[in-house]
Amino acid sequence: MRWTLKPSSDINTTKTLAKALGVDYPIAALLVQRGITTFEQAKTFFRPQLKDLHDPFLMKDMDKAVGRIEQALANNERILVYGDYDVDGTTSVALMATYLESKSTQISTYIPDRFEEGYGISYKGIDYALDHNFDLIIALDCGVKAIDKVQYAKDKGLDFIICDHHLPGENIPNAVAVLDPKRSDCNYPFKELCGCGVGFKLIQALGQKHGETIEDLIPYLDLVATAIGADIVPVIGENRILAYHGIEVINSDPRPGFQALIQNIKKETLTISDVVFVIAPRINAAGRMKHGNYAVALLKENNIKQAEIAAKEIELFNTTRRTLDQDITKEALHQIEELDEFDHSTTVVYDPSWNKGVIGIVASRLIETYYRPTLVFTKSGDFLAASARSVRGFDVYKALQHCSAYIEQFGGHKYAAGLTIKEENYELFKQAFEKEVSQSIPSHLTTPEVLIDLELSITDITPKFYRILKQFAPFGPQNMSPVFMTSAVMDSGYGKCVGQEDKHLKLSISQNNSPTINCIGFGLGDQLEVIKNKTPFKIAYSIDENEWNGRVSLQLKLKDIKP
Repeated sequence: MRWTLKPSSDINTTKTLAKALGVDYPIAALLVQRGITTFEQAKTFFRPQLKDLHDPFLMKDMDKAVGRIEQALANNERILVYGDYDVDGTTSVALMATYLESKSTQISTYIPDRFEEGYGISYKGIDYALDHNFDLIIALDCGVKAIDKVQYAKDKGLDFIICDHHLPGENIPNAVAVLDPKRSDCNYPFKELCGCGVGFKLIQALGQKHGETIEDLIPYLDLVATAIGADIVPVIGENRILAYHGIEVINSDPRPGFQALIQNIKKETLTISDVVFVIAPRINAAGRMKHGNYAVALLKENNIKQAEIAAKEIELFNTTRRTLDQDITKEALHQIEELDEFDHSTTVVYDPSWNKGVIGIVASRLIETYYRPTLVFTKSGDFLAASARSVRGFDVYKALQHCSAYIEQFGGHKYAAGLTIKEENYELFKQAFEKEVSQSIPSHLTTPEVLIDLELSITDITPKFYRILKQFAPFGPQNMSPVFMTSAVMDSGYGKCVGQEDKHLKLSISQNNSPTINCIGFGLGDQLEVIKNKTPFKIAYSIDENEWNGRVSLQLKLKDIKP
């Protein structure tokens, strides 16, 4: 791995902040790196306040959206809450539907089928609304590019309100209102909301009309925090406020659906990391293996017993998903070995039998072995469908644009995309994609990178330091959990390989006769030779707590070791 040390913060600014806050220099340095240079900014960072959320009516079309919904509620119109099948979509639908159900009995939900309808607004979904006499569709986490479909609905007398956070195209759909902070004509101060975040701003605006305060809406924030974590949006600004208070709800008063999902987690306090790696995959598993409706039903359930039954069903979906993605990953790795494409700049694999719901996960897993832009194809109706994943720093969406001559349709962003092609174009597309990437990817991007915040001494790592470090949470893009490096450390002499096939490395280190600290290096078992015989080495790591026999101690989670 290549290690990249972030630029050091200004020394004088850091010293001044450290003195103002009464913290050690490394803590102040981490804050300055994040653009926090004053006592007041630090206070806002460490204690995010709901009162600092922006006025929702600053968002373009918010007044139109609220006006149309108020009209629908007053006239007892039928409202269909429509959203995507992933975590952001299903949490958005649960949030909006639950809120509107407190005002009306004419609310229903719709999640498109991943396999039959694909992503976003579908003609089938619109026809369903027309057949069941709905007057208004509120689309969440999708729709900002659905020009033709929204027009099709409008021509038949069906109104649309769109709440999206994806980048719009040149034209905006002809809907009653299009709420999207990324619209070029939208002056909303914060552009990085997820779909559920945009949905929350809409219920915040509706709440203001109904005399509700922001405190009245706190119970919905567990859904918003889950979407923020799962959708990998920047955890800054409004997202930090919403995630911070949402995690508090998950820990103090979770809705029955979350309660059922997390009851087996043996942790006193859950973090956004637990949301991302425990809650989100289970919610996603419903849409991947069966249907997103299962996730919405769980998230809307008020009865804990019913929620536990629904959670068990979703747990089965997740177990099946895990088995499938492991099996398909093995098959894909075997295919790569058979194709003998080790000198390629890309990984492109295909099997008609692979499950469409897990190919995105498989693409991410393949990058762990072959660190390069990756596409995994499967059969989907008359076409081949693929999920694309990229490596840090390389825009796979742009690369696909250059191969559009062989693509029927595609969408996504810099690091993840989906596409469909005709089967007869598979080899031509594969060659074009390899050519495009090989000519445009800088060589250093084909090596995994560890981004390091600061260099520390072992003596800097104290319980007090870690207590403050934990308050940097919730972590996510633009506020990642800090990674440190320490040089010239030595193993105590008892370092060893542990785990199945000795994959992991367990050791205890010191630096210049400092007290020792325990380390665990998952997947670093092959580095045992580097640490042997009291030879100095350097480490890149994050700091964590380890609980053993009721005793809690600090440990370092190693990301890499170098001589």
